[in-house]
Amino acid sequence: MSNFQFTRPDRFPPVVKNLIIINALVFVAQLVFRDINLTAKIGLWPIESEHFKPYQVATHMFAHSPTMIFHIMFNMFALWMFGRILENVWGAKRFLFFYLVCGIGAAAAHLAINYFEYKEILDAINQAERLGDYRSAEFLRDFPVYAVGASGAIMGIMAAFAYLFPNTQLYIMPFPFPVKAKWAVLGFAAIDLFGGVAKISGDNIAHFAHLGGALTGFLLVLYWNKTNRKTLY
Repeated sequence: MSNFQFTRPDRFPPVVKNLIIINALVFVAQLVFRDINLTAKIGLWPIESEHFKPYQVATHMFAHSPTMIFHIMFNMFALWMFGRILENVWGAKRFLFFYLVCGIGAAAAHLAINYFEYKEILDAINQAERLGDYRSAEFLRDFPVYAVGASGAIMGIMAAFAYLFPNTQLYIMPFPFPVKAKWAVLGFAAIDLFGGVAKISGDNIAHFAHLGGALTGFLLVLYWNKTNRKTLY
């Protein structure tokens, strides 16, 4: 007699549910506490900025742009769409660990790139101070160059999903035809790589954070599957 017992996948598993709730609550707090600029306090500043705090490596991934509601809406939809499948496969603890590590990996990549890019602002601050233009120096110090968003962790989830379920058909707007998950995620990564290298004027997306999250997620799931064949799907 078989002991096999079928377990129906949870459509809204606990970690995904609570992550969405936390992100929503933080978003509301950002709107309520605009006067103290809460977004700037929990966003991820360049490591050489006087506004950088170590805790921002964690807090930035729960904050979103308070002026762009589609930012949080897209991220939370993607978290539910792909994250619930991974949580059902891995379990709550492993999925939460994976999500947080991908977010930290995204932050590390973003800080590494910003370390070199922020030098231009530092040079401008130093020059303004040498000329006695302290108002401009103060303006540049407070210029909002911080990053917010769960996109890095989400890209890690999408990379893991594409690795585990590469031939799953996805419908991605505006394309009227299905695209396999592996090609969709590679396409997103290519767009981020182009955006990060091209540095198009007006583009305020942290492309290298996305790439860092995707790479972290891919390497982590690859390692898990190399060390435990039972997790290979």
